[in-house]
Parts: sequence; C-alpha cells; structure tokens
Amino acid sequence: MNIIDRLIAPFAPGAVAQRLAARRLIQAYEAAKPSRTHKAKGEPHSADLAISLAGKSLREQARWLDENHDLVTGLFDRLEERVVGGAGIGVEPLPLTLDGEVHLEFAAQIKSAWAEWSLRPETSGELSRPQMERLVCRTWLRDGEALAQKLRGRVANYEYKTSIPFALELLEPDYLPLEYNDPSRGILQGVERDAWRRVRRYHLHKSHPGDMQGYYQDTKPVEADRIIHIAYRKRLRQNRGVPLLHAVLIRLAEIKDYEESERVAARISAALAMYIKKGVPDLYTAPKDGAERRSFSIAPGMIFDGLEPGEDVGMINSNRPNPFLEGFRNGQLRAVAAGTRSAYSTVARSYDGTYSAQRQELVESQLGYDQLQHDFVDYWCRPVYREWLSMAIASREIVVPGDVDPLTAYAAVYQGPVMPWINPVHEANAWETLVEAGFSDEAEVARARGRNPQELKRSRAAEIKTNREQGLVFSSDAYHQYYSKQEAPNAQPQDGGAAGTDGSPDGDE
Repeated sequence: MNIIDRLIAPFAPGAVAQRLAARRLIQAYEAAKPSRTHKAKGEPHSADLAISLAGKSLREQARWLDENHDLVTGLFDRLEERVVGGAGIGVEPLPLTLDGEVHLEFAAQIKSAWAEWSLRPETSGELSRPQMERLVCRTWLRDGEALAQKLRGRVANYEYKTSIPFALELLEPDYLPLEYNDPSRGILQGVERDAWRRVRRYHLHKSHPGDMQGYYQDTKPVEADRIIHIAYRKRLRQNRGVPLLHAVLIRLAEIKDYEESERVAARISAALAMYIKKGVPDLYTAPKDGAERRSFSIAPGMIFDGLEPGEDVGMINSNRPNPFLEGFRNGQLRAVAAGTRSAYSTVARSYDGTYSAQRQELVESQLGYDQLQHDFVDYWCRPVYREWLSMAIASREIVVPGDVDPLTAYAAVYQGPVMPWINPVHEANAWETLVEAGFSDEAEVARARGRNPQELKRSRAAEIKTNREQGLVFSSDAYHQYYSKQEAPNAQPQDGGAAGTDGSPDGDE
C-alpha cells in the first residue's frame, strides 16, 4: 500500500480494498505499465489538437520528401496511377426510364457533354479532367487534404472555358489556415461548424501563404456548399486531414540519410589510395622544407623499383559497396509499404518471386488501392459530377426527357483503374467461366477491364457490321461458327435472313 492507503485503512478498509483491487487490475495489462524497456508512450490529445500541433510540420516534411526523395516520388506516382489512372475516373451515367430500363439516349447526351467539359474543367483552363484529378489525388495523399471552390453561374471578371457555366478553382490546404481559431464563432482550424459539427463556412486566405509577393493574414468566409474538401482522416471527429506518410516520415528520412552516407563512403573507397610503410620508425626521415612529396606514375604492367631500404607500399582496402545495404534497405522499404497502403514491389520496383507470390501481393495491395479509390470518388468525383450535371440541366445545355425517372437522373457508375492481369490467359478463362455459368455478366467484365459497357457494345456492333459487309470472318464472331456447324451451306438462317453461297451470312443481321 502507498501512504494514502495506509492513512485511510483504519477508517475505511473497504475503500482501501477497492483501491488496491483497481490498481491490480490496471497493472494486469503489462503494456499499460511503463518500464525501463517499455516506454508506454500515448497520445492523450484529441484528433483536432494533434493536427494543430503537428499538421503543418507533417505536411511540409511530406512535400520535401516528394521533391527530393526518389522513393517517395515513385510512391506517389504509383498511387496516382492506381487510384486515378491516366484516363481519370470514368463516369458512366445510368439514368433510368419510368419503366426501370436504362435511358440510353439521355445517358449518351450526358456522356457527350461530360467529355466536352472534361477538356477544361478548372478555372485556369490549363488542365484536363484526368490531369486535374491526378494532381488533386497527389495533393490529398501527400498533404493530407485538398480543396476546390466551385464557380457556378455568373461570376464577376471570369469567363468560362466551356459552354456549361461550372468550373473548379483548385486550392492547396495552405489556403485553409490551421492556426485560425475562434471558439465563440465555432471556427476551428479555419473551418466553421455548428453544434452538430456540420460545416457552415470555410475561412480561406486570399493568397497562398508561401507566395513570394508577401503573405497577408486576411481571410474570406466561403459558404460550405461552394467548397469541396477532400481529407485523409484517421480518427473520428477529425477536422483536417493528415498526410499518408505521417507514420513513415522518420523512416524515409533515415533511409535517405543512410543511402547518402553509403554513397559517399563508396565514392571515397573507389578512389585508389596507397601509402609507403617504413620498416621501423627509426628509418623515417622527415621531408625537408620545400621538398616535393614522392609520387609514382601507375601504368599497366609497370615495374616499380623506387622504394628506399626498409620501405613497403600498402593500399587502403575498400569495403564498399556494403554487401548488407540492399537487404537492410529492402527491409525498411517493406515497412514503408506497410504504412502507406502500398506494395513492397511497387515501392522498391522489385518484381522477383513466383507467379503465386506476385499474385498474392497484387491482390492484397489492390484492396488498399480500391479503398483509396472509393474515398476519392466519394470525396471528389461524385460531388463534382453531380454539381456539373445540375448546372448543365439548369443552363439548358442538357435537357431531361420526360420519360426519365427524376430520382435516377444523377445515377452513375464511377470506374477507376482496375487490378492488372499477371497471367492474361488464366484471368480471361476465369471471367469466361463466370459469364457462362451466370455468376457474372458482360458489363461487369467490361468494367473490370476499364471499359464502358455501352461504348464497347457500340464498338463491337460497328466492327462486326463492317466485317460482314466486307466478307471478313474472324473467330471473335461466333455467328459464323454457329451457322457453319448447324446449317447446310445454302440453308436459310433461323432469323429468316439470307445466307451466302459459302455458308456464311451475307452481312445483314
């Protein structure tokens, strides 16, 4: 018992017993008890306070590594490729008629207008939609968050680059000051919320704090419905985002320092260095003032006979490159991959191993990419598409047909990069088996390959029509195989169409 327990024991033994029991219960968890070998560090701060204390430093460190560390640059490049991809997040409109069928004409109208707007969707007109999405994705993962202001309708001193009056002004998270707090107005880290934590306004800087022309503390309030805020959150009730690299920043910085030290050591060791070794110290004669140091010209096959009595030539041995460098570095990169939702092969650019091992790693890493992709769609792509379509309908650039179900006018499928095939033969056979057995359909296969099912159908129909008109027969058209096996050469097909003299249809379906 401690001194407090000993003092109150004569008067309240029951309370002392309860205190001792509670203390033993706490100490039963060894992980909660600090010791010489276990520091038991903890994080008592709230999510918002933790970001206020460390958010700016974490963001700046992540940016510096992205600019100066080749591994980090490659990591974010691959995340761009796997989350957004070269063609951006594909949007396939799926409006339904009142009968529950897909309204193909209205979907095609939306698709055409969306493709045109995607050429210059942001205010400067410098970026296409895929380029914009990749930059936003990189900013979101590297800095922890990204913002965009929605320009709708008439805006003073601005002319839209497309026929639909909607554009996005892209903003780095620096525009939303972490240090701007006003509890009396519900403002925390530049975000104004109500009592239910619903965002009412964002208080943004009028210029970037890091601009060369100076930094002004002036901020302007912007209504929440005009801002898209995509944040990488790790805790409940977290106001601002945290960089993806937050848990591996120290490891990455140390890897960079260690590799730099090894490179310097290897350069020094690569320089040939020799020394003259005297037999005994008594034979050493100090050079006279102004005397030139002895030097020897080295050439292949040379014979050297310039040593004094008792002298010998020694060489500084080189133990670089370090044979353990690669193994140690790879172990560190595995830890980096584990903390960034990535794969070791992706981070290290090492693709050794069997097919099964590569497949297993690809499948597991794809789950992390898919989660980031779904978050990006929820935070960014879906709000952008729905806001754009709303403005397109309001401006009469898109006319909604009367037979479209209003509840489905904004429905769409968002398609990002899919898991690549390691063995195309195995993958294709698996999909074919699923479709034949009825466990999948052609549209799912097309989406899994990154294709729009309707566009694929139209492309296939045009291709088959051209082939039949020109008398071209390929194995991809099972129509020929079916009639060549089931019908006589001059027999009429079951649909009543005419057949050619060679047993194949004449081109009309």
